[in-house]
Amino acid sequence: MGFLNNTTVTVDAILTKKGRELLAQGTEAFNITKFALADDEVDYNLFDVTHPNGSDSYGKVIENMPLLEAIPDENHVMRYKLMTLPKSTIKMPIITASVSSIVFNAAAGLSQPAQIISAVTANVADSSYTFILHDQSVASMNVNEGAGGGVGATTPFFLGEDDAPNSKTLVASSVNIGVGAPVNVQKATQLTIIGNDTGATTSITITNKVTIASLA
Repeated sequence: MGFLNNTTVTVDAILTKKGRELLAQGTEAFNITKFALADDEVDYNLFDVTHPNGSDSYGKVIENMPLLEAIPDENHVMRYKLMTLPKSTIKMPIITASVSSIVFNAAAGLSQPAQIISAVTANVADSSYTFILHDQSVASMNVNEGAGGGVGATTPFFLGEDDAPNSKTLVASSVNIGVGAPVNVQKATQLTIIGNDTGATTSITITNKVTIASLA
């Protein structure tokens, strides 16, 4: 979805493949209950506090920038979502995961222990996190025992149409990531972590090198 221009409030909306499927099922199936806003096309480095015309002109360049038209590719839009934070907030929330990446090695096979993944939010607190494993054929994910949580995202996140059918979402303070089943060839996927109070995100890469051939 996008504005056609920056002088007239006209909205151009394009449905994704999933949206078209729901619309074809009838009005009850196509029921928009949540939406998100983003400012992907804005370069805030262009905010000029030295403009000779004063503070009213600091953002003139940004205001006159062309706006993006709607495109249905979830991998290239909504990458920088807007969020609502308390007025007293002076720093943006930053999420740090307990590990930067996970690699399941072929030599260790399927006996490798699951790794606990937790997250910490700097500057603003998050009471819980949404963990999205994009591809369950690469690894397994479940709630860390004693951490609490369950299935179902509380924060919107857009996955590509190839990822969504095989993804898994958990809401918890930490999760266990296991090696899962052996794969035909080495595969990798992403684990996205979203702060449920702040909307901040981060992601880590999970690689599964345990192939069927390596177990033979």
